[in-house]
Amino acid sequence: MPVITTPSDLTPGIKETIYQPAPDRLESLDVFRGLTIASMIIVNQLPGDQNYAPLEHAPWNGWTHTDLIFPFFLFIVGVSMVLSFSARQERGSSKWRLLFHTVRRAIIIYGIGFFLAAFPFYEGILSRVRIMGVLQRIALVYLLAGIIYLVTNKKVRGALVVLLLVIYFLLMKFYPVPGIGPGVLTPAGNLAGYIDRMLMPGHLWSVSKIWDPEGLLSTMGAMATCLIGTFVGEALRDVESWRRRVVALVLAAVAGICFGYAWDPWFPINKNLWTSSYVLFTAGYAMALLAALHLIIDVAGLKRVWTRPFIWLGANPILAFTLSTFTAKYFFILYKVPYEGHYVSAAGYIYDRWFQHMYTDERNSSLAFVLAYLLIWIVVCGVLYRQKIFVRI
Repeated sequence: MPVITTPSDLTPGIKETIYQPAPDRLESLDVFRGLTIASMIIVNQLPGDQNYAPLEHAPWNGWTHTDLIFPFFLFIVGVSMVLSFSARQERGSSKWRLLFHTVRRAIIIYGIGFFLAAFPFYEGILSRVRIMGVLQRIALVYLLAGIIYLVTNKKVRGALVVLLLVIYFLLMKFYPVPGIGPGVLTPAGNLAGYIDRMLMPGHLWSVSKIWDPEGLLSTMGAMATCLIGTFVGEALRDVESWRRRVVALVLAAVAGICFGYAWDPWFPINKNLWTSSYVLFTAGYAMALLAALHLIIDVAGLKRVWTRPFIWLGANPILAFTLSTFTAKYFFILYKVPYEGHYVSAAGYIYDRWFQHMYTDERNSSLAFVLAYLLIWIVVCGVLYRQKIFVRI
């Protein structure tokens, strides 16, 4: 079960050790995590039919800024894994203990994701609930990447990243889908979708039921994203000079973006399939953003008021994502209120009554609504942060 820690649970000495950031703490990573969680809340809870293009996923091939959010989170999982495991080992944790922690945490995260997928319609849920999803993929990737990180060395891990990207490419391009053939990368014709339909019939993404954007085979690419993050975590941990860290991140970012675009003609950048080109491109973009944040926040020290909301969100990321999703589903789907002679969702009532006609452009109304919703969770996480309450899984 998640562990909630409060100041009263700790002796003064331990409290200061755990909660007082070290002088060289990389707050840029905390802000990066919080930015990602804020972006997840925004794009997942947009109420209007018309939204700005960067806030919508690309229909299939290509990308928008929304398509960067999930790989950013998995990249951060890899970076944080290194720093967390290193800190635990310094406090005396063995690899076996860390393996147990990894398995336990993955099971809990998957369970939370399964609950969110099932809520609020439970009747007959086992025959139709979505098996994979955002938290489910995070759990699976965290489990596999954590085991790989703990039992292999850097060279083996690097080779595994290359193998994951190349083997996934070869399977998707050259393994024939029955009745369709090899290399068809359409929603209905790709190998990943075929495998999902065969292994999880009726349990796929509700809109299509022919493929799942968090499917099984495409998890190979998601694992590579997380493992790339572990190399960045090691660089942040081991390289003492901030100049060398920034230069290394920028060079790696340029390489990732360039190689991703170079691979695009043969294996298009595609979030739904988490293609190998998408892995390299988004990892490059993530390293570029982390380098910029590191330079601005950790080096230049420009981290006053504007960073606090993201630090608050990043301090309880799973909690913020879970509660914001649960609350949105409750008020968008379950809780109804009377309005103009019939019952509508509470969220729909709030949007129509106070936001929809706020602007002539519906895109602005939708954005205003979701920013107000985000503000609620910033306040909630800010209160938890100030009370030093963090949910540990």
